[in-house]
Amino acid sequence: MPFRCDLVIRNATVIDGSGAPRFRADVAVEGDRILALGALEGASGREELDAEGQVLAPGFIDAHTHDDRAVLCGPDCLHCKSSQGVTTVVVGNCGISLAPTRLANRPPPPLDLLGDEAWWRFGSFGEYAEALAKNPPAVNSFALCGHMSLRMEAMEGDVYRPATDAEIARMQNRLREALRQGAGGFSTGLYYPPNAQAPTEEVIAVAEVLREEGGLYVTHMRDEGDHVLDSIRETLRIGREAGGEPGPVEVVISHHKCTMSENFGRSRETLALMDALGQDQPVAFDVYPYPAGSTVLMPDKLRQDVKVQITWSVPFPEMAGRDLDDIAREWGMTRRAAAERLLPAGAITFSMDEADVQRIMAHPRSMIGSDGIPHDAKPHPRLWGTFPRVLGRYVREIGLFSLETAIHKMTGRCAQVFGIPDRGVIRPGAFADLVLLDPARVRDRATYAEPTAPSEGILRVWCNGETTYREGAAHTTAGVGRFLGNPRRPQRA
Repeated sequence: MPFRCDLVIRNATVIDGSGAPRFRADVAVEGDRILALGALEGASGREELDAEGQVLAPGFIDAHTHDDRAVLCGPDCLHCKSSQGVTTVVVGNCGISLAPTRLANRPPPPLDLLGDEAWWRFGSFGEYAEALAKNPPAVNSFALCGHMSLRMEAMEGDVYRPATDAEIARMQNRLREALRQGAGGFSTGLYYPPNAQAPTEEVIAVAEVLREEGGLYVTHMRDEGDHVLDSIRETLRIGREAGGEPGPVEVVISHHKCTMSENFGRSRETLALMDALGQDQPVAFDVYPYPAGSTVLMPDKLRQDVKVQITWSVPFPEMAGRDLDDIAREWGMTRRAAAERLLPAGAITFSMDEADVQRIMAHPRSMIGSDGIPHDAKPHPRLWGTFPRVLGRYVREIGLFSLETAIHKMTGRCAQVFGIPDRGVIRPGAFADLVLLDPARVRDRATYAEPTAPSEGILRVWCNGETTYREGAAHTTAGVGRFLGNPRRPQRA
């Protein structure tokens, strides 16, 4: 039957996000939804696009970001994500979320990754969601509520100790409110000083709110080096005990890795442990396709055998992009002293093994997440390059896995793990979050020296049916992103 719609994409090679083999089809879009899929000879579109030789995939879901502040900047921000094909970002990771915490002074690291006290102005998740609705970005936002942020409020900044029972009760109440107002889960950053003094029992107590209100437990674990196996066991214990009688809370391990040379190769152990424990409870993890990480600069964590590149510094902004050893020589001091002089600051640390990165990425439990930090002066290249890097380097050049598998890790798997309905898949009725790419040409161009170079081969991107990116053109101003809310919240009468 003939019909007319907003957009018809013809002759596309469709990779639908499910992991199933590719197929050739036309795709019709009306408003913010996919209307039809198949041989649509009777369809006509107000716009028609011939995608012969090109791949049409669901819009990518960035499973791990620190875009909490960036999504508040409106449609002109996050070109770094749209240019990669990203249409949804998961914010509030590593225990750091802008809501629901107001701060009068500059937050301690790593909360300052999101900015100084001027940005910490949301007294509730409802206020944060309202701000997004008033000035929406070009991507959808799925938000977690951070433990560090809750501790800062409940403990009045005195966070370098375990919380008292009264403080835990305050955190529980605030997390409950956040989940009811749209937070999709609870995140921790137990590696970092403002969270490290929280005993496992404190985390379990706060996370028990997930049992009644629904949501995931997402964690930057306490250790990713020598004690990584203990940290995995702790993480899974939190999921089990927080869930209680109804069953374990779903767990996501953030940016899974094995750091420092003495731990290279241990991903064989970590993945085997997750598979063993994961037989009785749900566990997933995200990973970025680089052997270097990035966070705030922590002088007490420095090692002589680990290269460090500065990404930002408040007192010395001109040092962004420089090697810490070069700065130390120039200043005539030790690298520890130079690091302390640079604070507050951020850094890239080259502390992982490429073989571990590939093994972790190829595992069936993995999702792709950039862990990009959008406010760094000289950011890690993952901010601009993660998704095309997977498609170009790891699929086309190395052959680590198929294009179908890679896209599944960026779309359908993420939507399934986070419980996001009608996204991450191409089918009639799903939201029209789409990316059209050239599989022969797609690749990342961002490097450690030039970290903001846009990728190649991402031809066009749609979010909720509206164009948010075209290759070779100034990015389209389309504030069509939505706050996705808590899909696991129980429906009450």
